Amino acid sequence: MPNNPVERSLSEIDFAGLVEGKPFHPSPAAWEDEVLYFLFLDRFSDGREYGGFADNAGRSVTGPDGGRSTPLFSPGTDTGNADRQQWFESGRSWCGGTIAGMREKLGYLKRLGVTAVWISPVFRQVTGSNDYHGYGIQNFLDVDPHFGTREELREFVAAAHDLGIRVILDIIINHAGDVFAYEGNHEYFYHEGRQWPVQGYRRCSGDPGSLPFGVDGGGDTGGSVWPVELQRQETWTRRGQIRSWDGYPEFLEGDFCSLKDVHLGDTLQDPAAAWDLQRRIREFRPSDALKHLSRIYQFWIAYADIDGYRLDTVKHMEPGAVRYFATSVHEFAALLGKERFTIIGEITGGRAYAASILDCTGLDAALGINDIPDKMEFLVKGWRSPGNPDTEDQEGYFDLFRNSLQDGRSTRQWYGSHIVTMFDDHDQVGVKHKFRFAGDEPRSERLLQAMLGLNLTTAGIPCIYYGTEQAFNGADLREEDDSFSDVFLRECMFGGPFGSRQSAGRHFFDEAHPVYRFISDLTALRRERIELRRGRQYLRQVSVSGCDGDFWYPQPQGGELHWVIAWSRIFANRECLAAINTDTDRALSVWVVVDSTIHPPGGSMRCLFSTVEGERGREVRVEERQGAAVCISVPAGGFVVYG
Repeated sequence: MPNNPVERSLSEIDFAGLVEGKPFHPSPAAWEDEVLYFLFLDRFSDGREYGGFADNAGRSVTGPDGGRSTPLFSPGTDTGNADRQQWFESGRSWCGGTIAGMREKLGYLKRLGVTAVWISPVFRQVTGSNDYHGYGIQNFLDVDPHFGTREELREFVAAAHDLGIRVILDIIINHAGDVFAYEGNHEYFYHEGRQWPVQGYRRCSGDPGSLPFGVDGGGDTGGSVWPVELQRQETWTRRGQIRSWDGYPEFLEGDFCSLKDVHLGDTLQDPAAAWDLQRRIREFRPSDALKHLSRIYQFWIAYADIDGYRLDTVKHMEPGAVRYFATSVHEFAALLGKERFTIIGEITGGRAYAASILDCTGLDAALGINDIPDKMEFLVKGWRSPGNPDTEDQEGYFDLFRNSLQDGRSTRQWYGSHIVTMFDDHDQVGVKHKFRFAGDEPRSERLLQAMLGLNLTTAGIPCIYYGTEQAFNGADLREEDDSFSDVFLRECMFGGPFGSRQSAGRHFFDEAHPVYRFISDLTALRRERIELRRGRQYLRQVSVSGCDGDFWYPQPQGGELHWVIAWSRIFANRECLAAINTDTDRALSVWVVVDSTIHPPGGSMRCLFSTVEGERGREVRVEERQGAAVCISVPAGGFVVYG
């Protein structure tokens, strides 16, 4: 397909021509049925790998030949084969992942059980920058040439749809890249809402601002910001960098570090009324820049048949701006038959705030709620309570999903369809020395399957971070310096100069890896059992003796909990009982309460899944203990499902 010129202006886009007579891929029946997979495009695949995986048609990929030069990683010989400092420096810049490489790994993702792939921003970055992460956009209508072309993105989405995989793009409306310089090319910081003088648009990264500041600045796409509608000086707040990340209205108006804040609209700015989200939304008036950005992201839906967006930095936008954007995108998508086009907001600031923002703005789901990954991860590692339904406290992971009425939600399943759950990510906001789940100590890797079992079979829309299926263990092990700590979370699946486990030149697409196989098997079970996707959720009491009155919700003793945590998912008249063992040294057998109306005493339950494959299919008898209970055995650091 020819690489057609990219439009310089929104007025050049033929929207009618993009949509008329074109069939668009439908939305899913329910997003909680989906399994998301978040990948960093620059770090995923360059298409040169061979061995260990199959192509999209299921044929083994062999080499080296035909441009394939990167063999499969071998733990025994390739761990630590790179100089650590050089390896780290390589991770701070572009590594080489492409859309073409990502497309040929769709079969790998399909066999893993992924049904929706969330891709880091693909848009053109500031020329000459090291913004491999994609969050420093210069041209909102183009794909960065490091990744490929717009046509390749469209072809990727079509290929994904052919395999039953939906595509979610990571997008930004809060800011653009470092596209202009303040006066004298100096750093300016937020101060009492003052607007600072501007030098001009940058020709490239580091340029002192040599392009005229205003419409059609620069006259070409080698610098400035695009489309041309965004070049007006009114597009920018021009108030300098944020220093107080919770200071109102500073966190709304300031630049996100060197990234330039977009003025999305006007509303009241009374610190005493900052809590009144409804009033702020009622009085909000959208800016021209917000209208243009809404139209830009409508274009990408029409052009590439996108299925959803992950909206970056929602905390730093006025709720009225989020509502305007969500409404315009949802209505446009509905015209194309995408009735459940999803917009997932990155909403830091706690669960209650996230729920309020979802209610007020029309976002479909929340991501980045800080207490969820913490409670998930450290419950599995044995340092947190799972919760306690006998109290109103919100101290444990299961507490987060049970008090829907207390929080004003209409059903117990509200959180299940509105919260994206993940335990590893590319950012880890608020953490200084960052590490993946398996990166802090050797014991953690032995708990990775238990962690994945918890994530894939509890309430919420589960999301797997790329590399987790290959037990990536990136960690910042420096004691004092924490600069660029997030680099350690972004290893290359294709190896390159920055492969996982301090390696270089070896890829990690190993379909025989035990964690990959575990996820593949469990997602298959999840597809079969609707209760594991949509069911009500109940933390279950357990007992060693099985005697009535001796059943308890597990709680830490001396700050530690190395025991069995069990829960039920119930949908209509179907119940699945799942459990993890946070003790990595011994298998544990305990009695667990089940629903006596679905599984009355005298009946049986069968092991549908276990980290010890020989246990699958084993039946256990339901006995009249604490109403109804079964005795299950959970492998050390393991995970089981009975039904």
